Amino acid sequence: MKIPANQLSLELKKSLLPCYLVSGDEVLLVQESLDAIRSAARAAGFASRDLFVAERGFAWDDFRAAGGNLSLFSERRIIELRLPTGKPGKEGGAAIIDMLGQLDQDLLLIVVAPKLDKGTAASKWVGALSSAGAHVPVRPIDRRELPAWINARMQAVGLRAARDAVRMIADRVEGNLLAAQQEIEKLRLLLGEGEVSVSHVERAVADSSRFDVYKLVDAALAGDASRAIRILQGVQGEGLEPVIVMWALTREVRTLARLSDYADSGMDLSAALKKCGVWRNRQSLVRSCIGRHRRTDFYRLLRALRDADAAAKGQMAGDPWQLATDIVLALAASQQQAA
Repeated sequence: MKIPANQLSLELKKSLLPCYLVSGDEVLLVQESLDAIRSAARAAGFASRDLFVAERGFAWDDFRAAGGNLSLFSERRIIELRLPTGKPGKEGGAAIIDMLGQLDQDLLLIVVAPKLDKGTAASKWVGALSSAGAHVPVRPIDRRELPAWINARMQAVGLRAARDAVRMIADRVEGNLLAAQQEIEKLRLLLGEGEVSVSHVERAVADSSRFDVYKLVDAALAGDASRAIRILQGVQGEGLEPVIVMWALTREVRTLARLSDYADSGMDLSAALKKCGVWRNRQSLVRSCIGRHRRTDFYRLLRALRDADAAAKGQMAGDPWQLATDIVLALAASQQQAA
């Protein structure tokens, strides 16, 4: 079956299915969908989670074996598989279908992927997952829908915003849902529940830091480590939430990893840039960064960003700003320096 992301919580209250495929490129909404599934699973007694990330060279036999790894006390387990490219390949697709055959009341499978292209969406493994459980496609929020989305989020935390205040937030975050959510949380902390006016938003919503995050990413892509670190220190000093920095870096590095995958498969880089939707005025920056790094560098950075994001959210130990500094330096470095 297919469950729209905005109906997932309601469906989870009815029943917990044996498996879920969550796909999409909107980081915040994908994460919220995963959090909802995991929360329902914990309530149903699933006490542990085995995480697999299917990067190049991934041992699919280890993934298959996870379904048969019974613990001493036979606790209920979540097996979570992340597909960074959304394409597990022939062997991976077969392994996922095999795993579906191992599922029982003590195993829950969650597969996470970016937005699926037409061919992948029609593949056997996606069909098998959808038949055995549910596919949760996470649809992005377009510009026309953004004000209504922001208003609904504000109402959910007790904020009643004037229409112009909502529009101001929408204009300043420019489609970045994670930034919008951060601004809503900031307003809730500053104002408590109640009315939100345009003047409240003007005082509380700082758009200069958001623009500096994009400058930070571009400086790292250009290999200008000194400038990138100055910008990073600047946004930290301005009080920007580190999770927004992680979001911007993760989005960029994920694109770089996809481009490297395409290049390694023999695709012309110009065609790959177009396929990944890289704007023409940024293509030279992206090309220079890819030229300085190996494909494996980008996947190593994605793992580091995952940890840094968890630290920024208080889910694991570590200084998120120091982790961000290390990641920015690695992204700005040449291949020789990274090695």
